Amino acid sequence: MTTTVRDYEPVIGLETHVELGTRTKMFCGCPTVFGAEPNTQVCPVCLGLPGSLPVANKAAIEATIRIGLALNCTIATWCRFARKNYFYPDMPKNFQISQYDEPLCVDGYLDVEVDGDLVRVGIERVHLEEDTGKTLHVGGATGRIHGATESLVDYNRAGIPLVEIVTKPVEGTGPLAPKVAHAYVTELRDLLRSLGVSDVRMEEGSLRCDVNTSLSPRESGRWGTRTETKNVNSLRSVERAVEYEIERQAAVLDAGARVIQETRHFHEDSGITTPGRSKEEAQDYRYFPEPDLVPLAPPRDWVEQIRATLPELPAVLRARLQEAWGITAAEMTNIRNAGALDLVEQTIAAGAAPADARKWWLNELARRANDTGAELASLPITPADVAAVAALVGSGALNDRLARQVIEGVLAGEGTPDQVVAARGLAVVSDDTALAAAVDEAIAANPDVADKIRGGKVAAAGALVGAVMKATRGQADASRVRELILARLTDS
Repeated sequence: MTTTVRDYEPVIGLETHVELGTRTKMFCGCPTVFGAEPNTQVCPVCLGLPGSLPVANKAAIEATIRIGLALNCTIATWCRFARKNYFYPDMPKNFQISQYDEPLCVDGYLDVEVDGDLVRVGIERVHLEEDTGKTLHVGGATGRIHGATESLVDYNRAGIPLVEIVTKPVEGTGPLAPKVAHAYVTELRDLLRSLGVSDVRMEEGSLRCDVNTSLSPRESGRWGTRTETKNVNSLRSVERAVEYEIERQAAVLDAGARVIQETRHFHEDSGITTPGRSKEEAQDYRYFPEPDLVPLAPPRDWVEQIRATLPELPAVLRARLQEAWGITAAEMTNIRNAGALDLVEQTIAAGAAPADARKWWLNELARRANDTGAELASLPITPADVAAVAALVGSGALNDRLARQVIEGVLAGEGTPDQVVAARGLAVVSDDTALAAAVDEAIAANPDVADKIRGGKVAAAGALVGAVMKATRGQADASRVRELILARLTDS
């Protein structure tokens, strides 16, 4: 990308759609449970049947204001919904109730850290709308309409409250543009989760990101033509999509051609984007005010009451915990990237030392989650369990090898750490009487090693310690075994 950013300046913008975690839909009383049988959570309102009338969901409006306040936005004193007209099979009304020129929240920002520096990403608007249904294309190889033999539509998602967060154009980041995009969506996801407004599960579609990318010839003073990569569904893919579009657009411009304004699809397997459709402008959607809904005019005292309930925001929380735990910024980044911040915090609250909590979640448990393809937080082990394992190691009742077996037992559903220790007989053996026979057997079986120790090569004791550990299935207290070996051989 070095040549590209020398000749062109990337400009990015991100449009993030967030399904709110309300109990009911935006304009009707249908439930919003994910994974229900298709078309079982619908009614005349969200299906757009004649004669049905929408009623706005107050909880969704409050959640949107919470998001706007956390993003340092100005909250409108008066705004309204509009009809956005377009025709897709998953749009039951053939229009979407959204907000157009009068959004609920405007002109905010979110600071993100990239390679040790803070980058301020401006927020253009935060507005509220309803989600569409979901189309499933079957019979083809790609899951897209091309090559499919039939398409199925599930309207359960239609009408779920959806917040769209639109950034201002992000300029001046040069080769860091892909990382800035990644960092922004990551920080935004953490912020939304801390607000309790959404579960922000990208794999379930409750957080979806459209990535706009354009290139400007350096020193030209003008912006290039942008493309919009739709529905990118992972944090890493946001970064990869920007990387690919920068390189692709640079190749187009270098060849003397022009970039086409269009939507594009990102392919997870290959890391490339392919054309979708030419991008509509606002007039193509034929916006007009929604006649069935009154305007919104949030009272100032209500907005201030909401502001007073905002939690400690993620960046502030991380800074506080980093200082309290005595860790570096890089170590905090590792915890965050592993999705372990809440787990580590809860484990420490349950009595573990910060170093022990980090060690078990980021090493042993992260490895097991990776092996099974599971989220770290979904493993069947609690922070209290991990704190109990750390306490057993700290007291000398377990060593690290035995502790890993205890964790294995807890994950297998064999009970609490104490129950696994008892059932499997995993406690460390430190009693001299119990260890003496194993030490004598190891010395007798390795006379050459014993002679080296007698000759002053104390480091050779490690081989005998290993033999004792093997004979005791790892349950011997290694430090006490070493002491017994040296006492026998150096006193002889």
